[in-house]
Amino acid sequence: MSMAFELPPGLRERMKKAKKKMSPAAYEKLRERVKGPEDLEKELGHMEHLANLQFNMESEPRVKEKLKEKIKEDIESAGVEEVLEGNIEGDFDVSIEENPDTHEDQLVVAPEGNVSEKIVIKPAYSEQYIAQFSNGSEGS
Repeated sequence: MSMAFELPPGLRERMKKAKKKMSPAAYEKLRERVKGPEDLEKELGHMEHLANLQFNMESEPRVKEKLKEKIKEDIESAGVEEVLEGNIEGDFDVSIEENPDTHEDQLVVAPEGNVSEKIVIKPAYSEQYIAQFSNGSEGS
């Protein structure tokens, strides 16, 4: 069975004309935004892991506590500058929030009591935490 489909009449011609009118830089920028199947699969996997982590943190409070403990350990051993994209003092809460610029979900920490100030966890550590705690095993 073929997955091919027919374009509406005249659409192919309009697409060719639009491409010719674009500057090479604009066309290249448009091509960068187009995602291939591998990119989409990777992105969907990441979003699934984030959703699992969010569910686990909400349904099993112990998972959230273990994640906070792991983040504290990493801050103590590697330093706050290595783990977070900002500075934090004292106790904090961990959550998944949407990045206002990219609109992608990310793992963040916020000082307890000050929910408006959120500090992003650096990608390397964030990926490690998501992989470790998204399967519901409390990070063991």
